[in-house]
Amino acid sequence: MSALGRHILAEFYGCPPEILSDLELIKQRMVEAALEAGAEVRETVFHQFSPQGVSGVVVISESHLAIHTWPEFGYAAVDVFTCGETVNPWASCNYLKQMFSAQNMSAREIKRGIFDVQLEHKPAANY
Repeated sequence: MSALGRHILAEFYGCPPEILSDLELIKQRMVEAALEAGAEVRETVFHQFSPQGVSGVVVISESHLAIHTWPEFGYAAVDVFTCGETVNPWASCNYLKQMFSAQNMSAREIKRGIFDVQLEHKPAANY
């Protein structure tokens, strides 16, 4: 079976609240994580919540990385979705675990766009 992409759903526990509250640091680390995986960064959007927490997305040519943080619980939820064969989403997750000083990481991979046949580009049908 072939898949169009790989989607890692990662949960980081035991992170220092000061890291998970710092919008600029999180943005920097998320961009670095995309580059660690071999991705090409296109755009970023991040938002600081009051009184705490950060959400953001790094759009990459190969799909995206997204994060939502709960500093009060030392917790961050991260999605790394990549398409193609050249980008390694696990490299991003492992990098973020280290950069967020997470005591634990729980992650699972989901294949996206699964096909029973060899993928090939076919022209769209004209209807």
